[in-house]
Amino acid sequence: MFELLFTMIERLGIIVTIAFILTRFPFFRGLFYQDRLNRKQQYTAIFFFGFFGIIGTYSGLTFSTETLQFNRWTAEVAADEAIANSRVIGVVLAGLLGGYKVGLGAGLIAGIHRFTLGGFTGFSCSIASIAAGLIAGAVYKRNHHVKLKTAFFVGGVAEAVQMVIILMLSRPFEAAVTLVEAIGIPMIIANGLGSALFLLVIKNVMNEEEKAGALQAQKTLRITDQTLSHLRQGMTTASAQQVCRILYNEIDSSAVAITDQTHILAHIGDGSSHHRTNSLIQTDITKNVLNKGTLVVATDQTIHCANEDCQLGAAIIAPLKQRGETVGTLKIYFHSEKEITSIIKELIAGLSDLLSHQLEVAQADKAYQLAKEAEIKALQAQISPHFLFNSLNIIVSLIRMNPKKARNLLVSLSHFLRQNLTGTTVDMISLAQELQHVKAYLAIEEARFVDKLKIFYDIDEDGLKTNIPPLTLQPIVENSIKHGLKNKNEDCFVNIVIHKNQHGVEVKVEDNGQGMAEETIDKIQHGRTLSETGAGIGLFNVNRRLTMTFGEKAALQITSKLDIGTEITFFLPSEGG
Repeated sequence: MFELLFTMIERLGIIVTIAFILTRFPFFRGLFYQDRLNRKQQYTAIFFFGFFGIIGTYSGLTFSTETLQFNRWTAEVAADEAIANSRVIGVVLAGLLGGYKVGLGAGLIAGIHRFTLGGFTGFSCSIASIAAGLIAGAVYKRNHHVKLKTAFFVGGVAEAVQMVIILMLSRPFEAAVTLVEAIGIPMIIANGLGSALFLLVIKNVMNEEEKAGALQAQKTLRITDQTLSHLRQGMTTASAQQVCRILYNEIDSSAVAITDQTHILAHIGDGSSHHRTNSLIQTDITKNVLNKGTLVVATDQTIHCANEDCQLGAAIIAPLKQRGETVGTLKIYFHSEKEITSIIKELIAGLSDLLSHQLEVAQADKAYQLAKEAEIKALQAQISPHFLFNSLNIIVSLIRMNPKKARNLLVSLSHFLRQNLTGTTVDMISLAQELQHVKAYLAIEEARFVDKLKIFYDIDEDGLKTNIPPLTLQPIVENSIKHGLKNKNEDCFVNIVIHKNQHGVEVKVEDNGQGMAEETIDKIQHGRTLSETGAGIGLFNVNRRLTMTFGEKAALQITSKLDIGTEITFFLPSEGG
């Protein structure tokens, strides 16, 4: 008994080998992980496990009930012989992994084959193979992985059922009893153990691969997080240096380099003495990657480094692309080709795609910023003539009546126009400069309205250092005077308030003019008003520039009541706020 048990356990090495081979097949991975198999997958599983059952039969030992001797390998079965084998393992695993249909199919294939070999247990063993598939299929649970103890238990039970079927169907009965007494317990133990061992090998192999994949994914995400901020600046010498250093620390390589289309932007690691930053690309294989846009593995024979003492014997050279065009290369160096594994090659190919995507994001960000700046300049250009025409009308009306005042107003206008031209060449000015701009405008407007208009200032001097887009405050004040006070004959006022707090600076312009309807306020905040007088265009532009520069929190807040007045407020966040 013990001799048979040890021999069968010894032959479980075949089971282990087959289990490892099966893990290489994609269909088997699907069988192990999918909840439901399609018809093609079921047929494939039936064939493989049925074939596995046949191998289990041939790897068994023939047992003679007359001589009570075992033959080492099964070739043919005499009338008084039976086979101690591991056929049931394949059938049991078919049912446990694929359900009763797969178990039944594999049992039929293995059982029919066993029946063709003959022997007094041929028919009973073939029936037992089918029964084993049904038993395992009954234990199958969708959405659940098979446990090792379940495989051991089902394998042992299926073999025990086979012993019972042999006793019930095999004749002569005395020979069946002799066979079961000799092989029953060893086969129950060996096949239960074999089923669990088969499953253990599959789980371990797949778990190790999943673990390796998870580590690679974790490394890739870590590299992505570290390199993103640098590559947002574009592919420059400084950003390439930082990215190469990150990759060198994360990848077990001899050196890392990044090139553009003509020069080495950065090289970190071995060979940095002659692979120098900003030097021309040295190797033809790098130029080929730039031309063809495909990843290559360079060996000692193909690198062709100009330095004979270079320690870099192999490299993976991957293209860096923007919008489909190769703009540079990523080069990971190794001392020899032996260090380049398939996992390393796959990782670097993924990193090449990842860095290329980051470069495209940087390019898109730059294009967006340029478009944003161009739109701001266009908005500024729209506002400048709007004020100029009003100012000239006032000065023309004063030239004959009060030439001195007209000259003073021309000085104010000159100051304003100078500031206005400056505004089209810079993105930001101080709030103090913007307030001077407003005062230059108000000097003209006060001359126009004489005693009708009063201006009040409530200014926090600390807030005047805050930066603001040019031509932001003046259009708000102009709107108050032109549209708010145009139908008011006396006691008109505009109150300008600038207050600083811990979060930023609040700017408010208040008037006691005719006010605005809610519909007008909504149009100013969300779209241009299309009135004949152009009311709201200046405010819309200001609101647009504030939100583009500082975000939605800086948007204009408008409170207005008809025939009472309007209050317009916006907030400039501090750098920390």
